[in-house]
Amino acid sequence: MSQSQDSGKDQSKSSVKCPPDKIIYDANMGARICLETGEVIEEQVIGDEAEWRAYTPDEKARRTRVGGPLSLSKPNMGVDVYIGSFHEGSGKKIRGLSRRIDMLRLQRSFRMGRTLSSLEKNINQALKILDELATHMELSNKVREEASKMYRDATQKGLTRGRSIESVVAATLYAACRKLRIPCTIDEIAKHLSIKDNDVKREIARCYRLLVRDLEVDIPVIEPELFVNRIVSALGLPDYVAVEAIKILREARGKGTTAGKDPSGLAAAAVYLAALKHGLRRTQKEVAHVAGVTEVTVRNRYKEIAGEAASKLS
Repeated sequence: MSQSQDSGKDQSKSSVKCPPDKIIYDANMGARICLETGEVIEEQVIGDEAEWRAYTPDEKARRTRVGGPLSLSKPNMGVDVYIGSFHEGSGKKIRGLSRRIDMLRLQRSFRMGRTLSSLEKNINQALKILDELATHMELSNKVREEASKMYRDATQKGLTRGRSIESVVAATLYAACRKLRIPCTIDEIAKHLSIKDNDVKREIARCYRLLVRDLEVDIPVIEPELFVNRIVSALGLPDYVAVEAIKILREARGKGTTAGKDPSGLAAAAVYLAALKHGLRRTQKEVAHVAGVTEVTVRNRYKEIAGEAASKLS
């Protein structure tokens, strides 16, 4: 029997003899010791406890000792390798000219040796665009992670081939917002793109349908109530108008009027109707512009939702 096997058996016997509640960890020695017998159960143990105090779960998540977590929204999942400048033992930078030249040559060789595939270049460029869009729209990290995952999956399946990167990125961002039930429209995303094409909205919608179909994304139905507060705030209306608009939408849903309709158009019509009921007139053009829909949409949804309420107002 080998020496390692003998030591393993002795260690197992010691751990059996010593009750688990009597084993402590000595951070100075890096060992687990039995309080009753004084035996060293295990040596050279790497401590995984925090080196600082944390009073909330958020602080505990932020104060980690192993670096940042992996992120789908960053190139190379947030893990990369860099070669910095060498330092002498005293902590000062290298002063020898020959060693500096060797260092620069090593850095250049490392950069040239890191050849990225076309797939990786596509993903890195898309993630930069996605980060800029999410920053302009003040979206959370959860939306960025979901959109980045969709784009990576779409790239692996070849759905991005032959299509504009910005259009696919905008489509993934819109799909992520829809999936997480965050009120957002294609118009809001399109206005932050560098592409100023009349067909950009149509292209984003086409890419969105492609992603939902081929990636089998489960998109829940967004309630129009989620758009009400944003529209009311943009129009400078009081809070009771939002309460009235939500009440109107719920009544319309009970009658089956909202089925199959665009939620932003329904919310715009409900806000327009609620403002009229309280004597706060806003034009259909103003409401449509804020909601990101057309005046015709607001007019049609208003006629469908209003019903008896319209006759009462008249």
